[in-house]
Amino acid sequence: MNELLEQAETMQNLLISQATGGNENDSDYRQLRQIFLSDRTLEKLAPSFIRTCRSLSQFWQFIKYKSSTYAGRREFLWEQFRPLMEYLERGVGQPSDEPVSATMEQFDAPHVNSVWSKALDRRETDPEGAITAARTLLETVCKHILDDQGITYDEATDLPKIYRATAETLNLAPCQHMEPVFKQILGGCTAVVEGLGSLRNKLSDAHGKGRQPAKPAARHAELAVNLAGATANFLIATWNSRREVAA
Repeated sequence: MNELLEQAETMQNLLISQATGGNENDSDYRQLRQIFLSDRTLEKLAPSFIRTCRSLSQFWQFIKYKSSTYAGRREFLWEQFRPLMEYLERGVGQPSDEPVSATMEQFDAPHVNSVWSKALDRRETDPEGAITAARTLLETVCKHILDDQGITYDEATDLPKIYRATAETLNLAPCQHMEPVFKQILGGCTAVVEGLGSLRNKLSDAHGKGRQPAKPAARHAELAVNLAGATANFLIATWNSRREVAA
Protein backbone atom coordinates (compact mmCIF):
# COMPACT_ATOMS: atom_id res chain seq x y z
CA MET A 1 0.00 0.00 0.00
CA ASN A 2 1.44 3.39 -0.93
CA GLU A 3 2.00 6.07 1.67
CA LEU A 4 -0.71 8.42 0.40
CA LEU A 5 -3.32 5.65 0.52
CA GLU A 6 -2.32 4.88 4.12
CA GLN A 7 -2.63 8.56 5.01
CA ALA A 8 -6.05 8.79 3.35
CA GLU A 9 -7.27 5.76 5.27
CA THR A 10 -5.86 7.20 8.49
CA MET A 11 -7.73 10.47 7.94
CA GLN A 12 -10.95 8.65 7.05
CA ASN A 13 -10.73 6.50 10.18
CA LEU A 14 -9.86 9.53 12.31
CA LEU A 15 -12.94 11.39 11.07
CA ILE A 16 -15.20 8.35 11.49
CA SER A 17 -14.00 8.06 15.08
CA GLN A 18 -14.59 11.77 15.70
CA ALA A 19 -18.07 11.51 14.15
CA THR A 20 -19.04 8.52 16.29
CA GLY A 21 -18.12 9.64 19.80
CA GLY A 22 -14.32 9.56 19.67
CA ASN A 23 -11.96 12.30 20.77
CA GLU A 24 -9.18 12.51 18.19
CA ASN A 25 -6.05 14.67 18.11
CA ASP A 26 -6.71 17.91 16.24
CA SER A 27 -3.06 18.31 15.18
CA ASP A 28 -3.15 14.89 13.49
CA TYR A 29 -6.14 15.99 11.44
CA ARG A 30 -4.53 19.29 10.50
CA GLN A 31 -1.35 17.55 9.30
CA LEU A 32 -3.26 15.03 7.21
CA ARG A 33 -5.53 17.74 5.84
CA GLN A 34 -2.54 19.76 4.64
CA ILE A 35 -1.10 16.76 2.78
CA PHE A 36 -4.19 16.45 0.59
CA LEU A 37 -4.77 20.17 0.12
CA SER A 38 -1.19 20.68 -1.10
CA ASP A 39 -1.80 18.59 -4.24
CA ARG A 40 -4.28 20.00 -6.77
CA THR A 41 -5.51 16.62 -7.99
CA LEU A 42 -5.89 15.13 -4.51
CA GLU A 43 -7.62 18.27 -3.29
CA LYS A 44 -10.29 17.89 -5.96
CA LEU A 45 -10.81 14.21 -5.14
CA ALA A 46 -10.88 14.65 -1.37
CA PRO A 47 -14.23 15.28 0.37
CA SER A 48 -15.27 18.92 -0.03
CA PHE A 49 -15.60 19.39 3.73
CA ILE A 50 -11.84 18.80 4.07
CA ARG A 51 -11.32 22.19 2.44
CA THR A 52 -13.82 24.01 4.66
CA CYS A 53 -13.30 22.27 8.01
CA ARG A 54 -9.94 23.48 9.31
CA SER A 55 -10.22 21.75 12.66
CA LEU A 56 -12.01 18.81 14.23
CA SER A 57 -14.38 21.14 16.07
CA GLN A 58 -15.45 22.62 12.73
CA PHE A 59 -15.81 19.10 11.33
CA TRP A 60 -18.05 18.15 14.25
CA GLN A 61 -20.34 21.12 13.59
CA PHE A 62 -20.59 19.87 10.01
CA ILE A 63 -21.01 16.13 10.54
CA LYS A 64 -23.49 16.16 13.42
CA TYR A 65 -26.19 17.51 11.10
CA LYS A 66 -25.52 14.99 8.31
CA SER A 67 -27.07 12.11 10.24
CA SER A 68 -28.44 11.53 13.71
CA THR A 69 -26.95 8.01 13.83
CA TYR A 70 -23.40 6.70 13.93
CA ALA A 71 -24.18 4.27 11.10
CA GLY A 72 -25.44 7.10 8.90
CA ARG A 73 -22.31 9.16 9.53
CA ARG A 74 -20.06 6.21 8.70
CA GLU A 75 -21.89 5.60 5.42
CA PHE A 76 -21.64 9.28 4.52
CA LEU A 77 -17.90 9.44 5.19
CA TRP A 78 -17.15 6.22 3.33
CA GLU A 79 -18.99 7.57 0.28
CA GLN A 80 -17.25 10.96 0.49
CA PHE A 81 -13.81 9.34 0.60
CA ARG A 82 -14.56 6.82 -2.17
CA PRO A 83 -13.23 8.87 -5.18
CA LEU A 84 -9.96 9.60 -3.40
CA MET A 85 -9.51 6.01 -2.25
CA GLU A 86 -10.19 4.56 -5.70
CA TYR A 87 -7.73 6.97 -7.29
CA LEU A 88 -4.98 6.13 -4.79
CA GLU A 89 -5.63 2.39 -5.04
CA ARG A 90 -4.98 2.55 -8.80
CA GLY A 91 -1.70 4.31 -8.12
CA VAL A 92 -0.80 8.00 -8.48
CA GLY A 93 0.69 9.04 -11.79
CA GLN A 94 1.84 7.07 -14.81
CA PRO A 95 5.35 5.82 -15.72
CA SER A 96 5.69 8.46 -18.44
CA ASP A 97 4.72 11.43 -16.28
CA GLU A 98 8.12 12.16 -14.76
CA PRO A 99 10.34 12.06 -17.89
CA VAL A 100 7.81 13.97 -20.00
CA SER A 101 7.37 16.56 -17.23
CA ALA A 102 11.14 17.04 -17.10
CA THR A 103 11.22 17.62 -20.87
CA MET A 104 8.35 20.11 -20.72
CA GLU A 105 10.07 22.09 -17.98
CA GLN A 106 13.16 22.46 -20.18
CA PHE A 107 11.23 23.34 -23.33
CA ASP A 108 11.58 27.07 -23.88
CA ALA A 109 8.02 27.87 -24.96
CA PRO A 110 5.35 29.89 -23.17
CA HIS A 111 2.50 27.87 -21.67
CA VAL A 112 3.81 24.41 -22.68
CA ASN A 113 4.62 23.27 -19.15
CA SER A 114 1.40 24.86 -17.91
CA VAL A 115 -0.70 22.99 -20.49
CA TRP A 116 1.02 19.69 -19.68
CA SER A 117 0.36 20.23 -15.96
CA LYS A 118 -3.31 20.89 -16.68
CA ALA A 119 -3.54 17.73 -18.74
CA LEU A 120 -2.04 15.67 -15.90
CA ASP A 121 -4.14 17.26 -13.20
CA ARG A 122 -7.44 16.83 -15.06
CA ARG A 123 -7.16 13.17 -16.11
CA GLU A 124 -9.24 11.91 -13.19
CA THR A 125 -11.33 14.94 -12.26
CA ASP A 126 -12.06 16.56 -15.64
CA PRO A 127 -11.59 14.10 -18.55
CA GLU A 128 -13.01 16.52 -21.14
CA GLY A 129 -10.61 19.28 -20.06
CA ALA A 130 -7.69 16.84 -20.03
CA ILE A 131 -8.39 15.80 -23.63
CA THR A 132 -8.52 19.45 -24.71
CA ALA A 133 -5.23 20.16 -22.92
CA ALA A 134 -3.60 17.12 -24.55
CA ARG A 135 -4.49 18.38 -28.00
CA THR A 136 -3.37 21.94 -27.12
CA LEU A 137 -0.04 20.59 -25.90
CA LEU A 138 0.75 18.95 -29.23
CA GLU A 139 -0.34 21.97 -31.24
CA THR A 140 1.76 24.34 -29.11
CA VAL A 141 4.88 22.17 -29.37
CA CYS A 142 4.50 21.83 -33.15
CA LYS A 143 3.99 25.56 -33.69
CA HIS A 144 6.97 26.43 -31.51
CA ILE A 145 9.21 24.13 -33.57
CA LEU A 146 7.88 25.52 -36.84
CA ASP A 147 8.47 29.08 -35.59
CA ASP A 148 12.03 28.15 -34.66
CA GLN A 149 12.60 26.75 -38.15
CA GLY A 150 11.12 29.84 -39.81
CA ILE A 151 8.26 27.88 -41.35
CA THR A 152 5.02 29.80 -41.74
CA TYR A 153 1.58 28.30 -41.19
CA ASP A 154 -2.03 29.39 -40.97
CA GLU A 155 -3.19 29.78 -37.35
CA ALA A 156 -6.47 28.14 -38.35
CA THR A 157 -4.75 25.04 -39.73
CA ASP A 158 -5.90 21.86 -37.99
CA LEU A 159 -3.61 19.77 -35.81
CA PRO A 160 -2.90 16.92 -38.31
CA LYS A 161 -1.62 19.40 -40.92
CA ILE A 162 0.46 21.27 -38.34
CA TYR A 163 1.93 17.97 -37.18
CA ARG A 164 2.74 16.82 -40.72
CA ALA A 165 4.60 20.09 -41.39
CA THR A 166 6.54 19.64 -38.14
CA ALA A 167 7.34 16.01 -38.91
CA GLU A 168 8.66 16.92 -42.35
CA THR A 169 10.96 19.64 -41.04
CA LEU A 170 12.33 17.18 -38.44
CA ASN A 171 12.69 14.38 -40.99
CA LEU A 172 10.04 12.36 -39.17
CA ALA A 173 7.52 11.96 -41.99
CA PRO A 174 7.01 8.31 -43.02
CA CYS A 175 7.68 9.17 -46.68
CA GLN A 176 11.16 10.42 -45.75
CA HIS A 177 12.33 6.94 -44.71
CA MET A 178 12.89 3.72 -46.62
CA GLU A 179 13.23 1.27 -43.73
CA PRO A 180 9.80 -0.40 -43.22
CA VAL A 181 9.99 -0.38 -39.44
CA PHE A 182 10.64 3.38 -39.33
CA LYS A 183 7.87 4.04 -41.82
CA GLN A 184 5.51 1.97 -39.68
CA ILE A 185 6.44 3.68 -36.39
CA LEU A 186 6.34 7.20 -37.82
CA GLY A 187 3.07 6.41 -39.58
CA GLY A 188 1.74 5.32 -36.21
CA CYS A 189 2.71 8.71 -34.74
CA THR A 190 0.74 10.42 -37.49
CA ALA A 191 -2.26 8.21 -36.79
CA VAL A 192 -2.03 9.02 -33.08
CA VAL A 193 -2.12 12.75 -33.77
CA GLU A 194 -5.07 12.40 -36.14
CA GLY A 195 -6.85 10.28 -33.54
CA LEU A 196 -6.24 12.86 -30.81
CA GLY A 197 -7.68 15.57 -33.02
CA SER A 198 -10.80 13.49 -33.63
CA LEU A 199 -11.10 12.56 -29.95
CA ARG A 200 -10.86 16.19 -28.95
CA ASN A 201 -13.61 17.14 -31.41
CA LYS A 202 -15.84 14.28 -30.25
CA LEU A 203 -15.33 14.09 -26.49
CA SER A 204 -13.57 17.19 -25.17
CA ASP A 205 -15.04 20.40 -23.76
CA ALA A 206 -13.94 22.41 -26.83
CA HIS A 207 -17.33 22.26 -28.57
CA GLY A 208 -21.00 22.54 -27.72
CA LYS A 209 -22.95 19.36 -27.01
CA GLY A 210 -26.19 17.92 -28.32
CA ARG A 211 -29.00 16.50 -26.23
CA GLN A 212 -27.20 13.18 -25.66
CA PRO A 213 -23.48 13.97 -25.69
CA ALA A 214 -20.82 11.28 -25.46
CA LYS A 215 -18.90 11.66 -22.21
CA PRO A 216 -15.27 10.55 -21.85
CA ALA A 217 -14.20 8.49 -18.88
CA ALA A 218 -10.97 8.96 -16.97
CA ARG A 219 -9.43 6.10 -18.97
CA HIS A 220 -10.05 7.97 -22.23
CA ALA A 221 -8.40 11.08 -20.84
CA GLU A 222 -5.49 9.04 -19.51
CA LEU A 223 -4.92 7.52 -22.96
CA ALA A 224 -5.12 10.90 -24.70
CA VAL A 225 -2.75 12.61 -22.26
CA ASN A 226 -0.22 9.78 -22.31
CA LEU A 227 -0.19 9.63 -26.12
CA ALA A 228 0.10 13.40 -26.44
CA GLY A 229 2.88 13.53 -23.85
CA ALA A 230 4.88 10.75 -25.52
CA THR A 231 4.50 12.30 -28.98
CA ALA A 232 5.40 15.80 -27.76
CA ASN A 233 8.39 14.39 -25.91
CA PHE A 234 9.59 12.65 -29.10
CA LEU A 235 9.22 15.84 -31.16
CA ILE A 236 11.12 17.93 -28.62
CA ALA A 237 13.90 15.34 -28.27
CA THR A 238 14.33 15.21 -32.06
CA TRP A 239 14.28 19.00 -32.33
CA ASN A 240 16.90 19.33 -29.57
CA SER A 241 19.10 16.71 -31.23
CA ARG A 242 19.02 18.55 -34.55
CA ARG A 243 19.87 21.84 -32.86
CA GLU A 244 22.85 20.27 -31.09
CA VAL A 245 24.17 18.88 -34.38
CA ALA A 246 23.76 22.26 -36.06
CA ALA A 247 25.46 24.16 -33.22
